[in-house]
Amino acid sequence: MPALNRVQLIGNLGRDPESKFTPTGKKVAQFSIAVTNRWKTGGETKENTEWVNIEAWGRLGEICQDYLKKGSLVYVEGRLKTDKYEAKEGDTKYFTKVVALAMQMLDRKPSEEPMITAEEDILDFEA
Repeated sequence: MPALNRVQLIGNLGRDPESKFTPTGKKVAQFSIAVTNRWKTGGETKENTEWVNIEAWGRLGEICQDYLKKGSLVYVEGRLKTDKYEAKEGDTKYFTKVVALAMQMLDRKPSEEPMITAEEDILDFEA
């Protein structure tokens, strides 16, 4: 049976991207984005913000590190990945993140600056 694991998000960075290297020497940039939904209920406007953790590998991660900053408006396309770790109490904790496969900056820039779009080959990040 075919499967689909694809996420598309537009949101603002909550912090500057942070880069790390894996033990095998691969570079990964990590950041979070705030995705806010707004709706009206009985004439009152309400909103809910979801915080999503993003990681970008290889060249895409380098571009994110160089060009994104806290508050940047960004489109991210990727796939969901759930990791686990052992908490101090000995419990196993799970967390879900988005592994970015494509990113586009949506901030408005002067017309002489080109818009940068980046996509990453699916083989360039760790599974």
